[in-house]
Amino acid sequence: GAGVIGSHIVQRLVKEGVRITILDNLSTGTVINFAGLEKDLYFVIGDVRDTALVDKLARGQDCIIHHAALVSVPLSVKDPLTTHDINIAATLNVLNAARKTGVPKVIYAASSAVYGNNSVLPKREDFYPEPLSPYAVSKYAGELYIRLFSQLYGIQTVGFRYFNVFGPRQNPASPYAAVIPKFITRMLAGEQPVIYGDGEQTRDFIYVEDVARANFLALCAENLRGDIFNIASGHSTSINKIYTLISELLGVHIAPRYAEARLGDVRDSLADMHLAREALNFTPQYDLPAALDTTVRWYVKTNRERNRLNQEMVEAQ
Repeated sequence: GAGVIGSHIVQRLVKEGVRITILDNLSTGTVINFAGLEKDLYFVIGDVRDTALVDKLARGQDCIIHHAALVSVPLSVKDPLTTHDINIAATLNVLNAARKTGVPKVIYAASSAVYGNNSVLPKREDFYPEPLSPYAVSKYAGELYIRLFSQLYGIQTVGFRYFNVFGPRQNPASPYAAVIPKFITRMLAGEQPVIYGDGEQTRDFIYVEDVARANFLALCAENLRGDIFNIASGHSTSINKIYTLISELLGVHIAPRYAEARLGDVRDSLADMHLAREALNFTPQYDLPAALDTTVRWYVKTNRERNRLNQEMVEAQ
C-alpha cells in the first residue's frame, strides 16, 4: 500500500469512497506516498508473512488486494530462497487468512514475467508459462494458488499479469527500480543512463494510474474464479526509444552506456488485452508520450524540491 503501485491504488479507492486498511513493512514504500489520505485509511507497519497479524487485519474485510512482493528479477536470481518466502509463502498466508476469516475476494499482483522468452507476440493468458527467473516462478505459483483457493473454498480471486508499470513515486535508488525512473534521475544528475543489452529489446509499458483503475474494476466485478488478466497498454516500445523520449522531454542529451544483458531478462514483451477488455471492461486511458511527460515532470519537480532543501540545510549551517 505504500509502494508505487499500492499507493496509487489506495489513492484511487479513497477517491471512490472505499475504506482501506494498509499492511506494509516499508521495505520499498514510504508513508509519504499516501500523505493527506491518513483520515481515510488505517495503516499498520508489519510483514505479510506474519500469520497472526494478517489474520487479524483480514477479519471483516470485503477484499484483500495483495501486492506485497520481492519484485526484482536480478535479486531473485541472487536470492531465490527469500524470493520463495516472500512471494509464494506469503501469498499462501494471505489466501489462507481470507479462507479462515471469510474474506470473499482476493486480487493478486501477478507478472508478465511468467511468459518468459516465448517468441509469439502478443502474449495471451493461455500461453504456456516459461519463467526464466525465481521471481517469475514465484509469481506463477501465486497464480496457481489463487485458482486453487477459488476452486476449493469458493473465494473470488483474480490475478493481474502486470507488464512494465511506470509513473510517479518510483524510487530510482531502490534495487527494484525500473528503467524509466533510473533513466530520468541519472540524466537529471548529468550521468549516463545504462542500457543492458543492445537496447532494441521491447517492453509493454503501462501507466500506474491505469493499473489502479484495473484494481478498482476488479474490486467491483463479480464471479471471479481464479481469472488471470494481462494488464498493459497493448503496445511495445524499445528501451532505446524510451531513452530517446526521456531525453527529449528533459532537454538533456547524454549518450547511454550499453552493458551486458542481464540474466533472467526477457527479450520482447507485448500483451494481448482482449480478456481484460471483455471481462473487466478495462482499456488503458493514458498513452505513453502523455504519461511519460507527466512522470518526467514529477521527477523534475521532486528533484528541484530536494535540491532546494539541501541548499537550505547548507546555508543554515
